[in-house]
Amino acid sequence: MLTRRWDKSKLPSRHVTVGPARAPHRSYYYAMGLTEDEINQPFVGVATCWNEAAPCNIALNRQAQSAKKGVSESGGTPREFTTITVTDGIAMGHQGMKSSLVSRDLIADSVELTVRGHCYDALIGLAGCDKSLPGMMMAMLRLNIPSVFMYGGSILPGKFQGRDVTVVDVFEAVGRQAAGGMTDAELHELECAACPSAGACGGQFTANTMAMVSEAIGLALPGSADSPAPYEERDRFAVDSGRAVMNLIEQNIRPRDIVTLKSLQNAAVIVGATGGSTNAGLHLPALAHEAGIRFTMDDVAEIMRRTPYIADLKPSGKYVALDVHKVGGVPVVIKALLDGGLLHGDCLTVTGRTLAENHKDVVFPAGQDVIYPVSSPISPTGGVVGLKGSLAPDGAIVKVTGLRSLRFEGTALCFDSEEEAFAAVEARAYKPGDVIVIRYEGPKGGPGMREMLSTTSAIYGQGMGEQVALITDGRFSGATRGFCIGHVGPEAAVGGPIGLLKDGDRIVIDADKGVIDLIVPDAELAARKAAWTPRRTDYNAGAIWKYAQLVGPAHLGATTHPGTVAESHCYADI
Repeated sequence: MLTRRWDKSKLPSRHVTVGPARAPHRSYYYAMGLTEDEINQPFVGVATCWNEAAPCNIALNRQAQSAKKGVSESGGTPREFTTITVTDGIAMGHQGMKSSLVSRDLIADSVELTVRGHCYDALIGLAGCDKSLPGMMMAMLRLNIPSVFMYGGSILPGKFQGRDVTVVDVFEAVGRQAAGGMTDAELHELECAACPSAGACGGQFTANTMAMVSEAIGLALPGSADSPAPYEERDRFAVDSGRAVMNLIEQNIRPRDIVTLKSLQNAAVIVGATGGSTNAGLHLPALAHEAGIRFTMDDVAEIMRRTPYIADLKPSGKYVALDVHKVGGVPVVIKALLDGGLLHGDCLTVTGRTLAENHKDVVFPAGQDVIYPVSSPISPTGGVVGLKGSLAPDGAIVKVTGLRSLRFEGTALCFDSEEEAFAAVEARAYKPGDVIVIRYEGPKGGPGMREMLSTTSAIYGQGMGEQVALITDGRFSGATRGFCIGHVGPEAAVGGPIGLLKDGDRIVIDADKGVIDLIVPDAELAARKAAWTPRRTDYNAGAIWKYAQLVGPAHLGATTHPGTVAESHCYADI
């Protein structure tokens, strides 16, 4: 163990460890086996989302022990704790999905309260499932103590009929089986093979998107985001993360020194370059909110729109996270973007060095087609586009990677919940040219802004993915493909135009021009608005009710508190 003399006079843990008045507090630490030297060291919270809910989180406990080892070896005292997750793959397609986005903010809140209550000096956050990644990073920015983020790693790909598969193949197979394109036995074989290990979903869905963001934004060590969860090298990264956070304490480098407008722009670039999840349009503004920076869904979408698409990843491409790891990992993606002049290389990171310094020796690998150089991209523009128009004055977002046409004009087929829409899709009660509308599923109206993967996967499984469009004030999974427009705002629950639609209304979507318009005369729309009344939900008590009272609009990140701009004190300076 490294022996250091630490001055606790400016560290939060002085409030629970220093002076005669803190003798009762110290007695608790002696009860847990700490020595006097350990009590006199900085306290480092090691927060995980470990649980037995899903494979995404099951390896986090192991990695936390390695992170604690790195802290201890570097003269710190680790204090492990856990928080919740809601795993989308299991919550998907039923009322449980209303808990998913709510969990992001609850994770941030619970980490904040644990750190505040026990006066920890620094934080290592390990997360595995979609909302837990931004939730943990939001807490770091809110607290602003030296922090290092680490992803728990992706799942290994499954094998089915000689090809790599992910859980999304199972969701889409449900639609094929219902349409007679797959037998019950084949579906069962696929479900047994799709998820062969611990780890988060293997495609460039929300978890892997936000994992890449953690490196590009500077909160995670280079290379820590891409190795699969079962690999032993993750333990090495965890030890290194523990060492790194102690270095940050010594240098007094804090998350808000790292997450700046330029680093947020870097994060949006890597999402666009890899065909990442539309949920980044929600989570990056939320991270910015915690840092006191205005960075909206419009800003995210504009950057992603002009960013070349250079990584051939599922759901639109061929490869999964393991393939990225095999060719050099996230550092190769960042190196390609730096070489192409698309990233701000002077941004500070948790290594204490800049993004460019971290990647100066990375060599772009030849003889592979997973990641392309910026000079010869898969396509010249990014995978995600922002839309605005009379149907979405506050904006909407669509993933366009893999789409053959960027324009769709059709007639509205309206549903006031995901369940109604899924039942219609299952019964094939729709036709080519329909724009399926799922509304009252926004942050307030859901409440909770559900993802629609079950419905979109069923449409794709029925072979109708390019023949209909789907719009919602809810969200889509990072695994969704097809002409699917989410985050439509203002949402129906607050009287947005999506709530005024009627079956048969003409809708024009042009992702090339960034337009989504409702073709209804102004006088007719005004009459509908005058007749519109708010709806009650079934959530009139409990955590989801509380969320609905607090949550803001999607284009600003669906956040639940005023943010750092309203802050009158910073926890790190108590």
